[in-house]
Amino acid sequence: MVAKAKGFMPEPEGLALYQVAREAAGRGLGPLVEIGTYCAKSAVYLGAAAREAGTVLFSIDHHYGSEELQPGWPHHDPEVVDPATGAIDTLPWARRTLRDAGLEGQVVLVVGESVTVARWWPGPVAMVFIDGGHGAEVARADFSWWVPKVAAGGVLAVHDVFEDPAEGGQVPYQLYQEVLASGDWDVVAETGSLRVLRRRALGGTAPTSPGQAAGGF
Repeated sequence: MVAKAKGFMPEPEGLALYQVAREAAGRGLGPLVEIGTYCAKSAVYLGAAAREAGTVLFSIDHHYGSEELQPGWPHHDPEVVDPATGAIDTLPWARRTLRDAGLEGQVVLVVGESVTVARWWPGPVAMVFIDGGHGAEVARADFSWWVPKVAAGGVLAVHDVFEDPAEGGQVPYQLYQEVLASGDWDVVAETGSLRVLRRRALGGTAPTSPGQAAGGF
């Protein structure tokens, strides 16, 4: 389905993401939100789910690449560097991926910092997929601002959750564990490094700023 798209989403994880997104989107709790578009590989899975449910995905990214995608890091891809500026710019790649997949009507690319968008976000969402920068400060900001916006009964999905430090960075794993420890969430699925939680229906309405959320979320 997305063989030609650049990205780090293995197909089994992508299909699992599609399934939980389709179910979440069908609940009528709001749109889907993705933090970290990169070249839109995962946005294709989410966008396909949104199309089936008659909703939309808002995919948020500044498109300059997170820390682990910069030159000198293992995941750096020189092909996504803009020759005019010498800096990463994945926006053209994301737009091309969505056009090729026929999903431009279901996926809205929001270009900017996720925290800036979150500050002005108007309401709850059915699902948040966090797959942005994995540095401690950036990742905690994504969690602090976006996790509270998941509606009661809605879904939180987190990518690159590695329990074993030998397999990957620990920041997403630690933040995922903090959310789970709040007691407000139930585990829905675990596929590869993808973890999915559902907010318990008795959790009430989602707050709109980090300080309002129990346990920091």
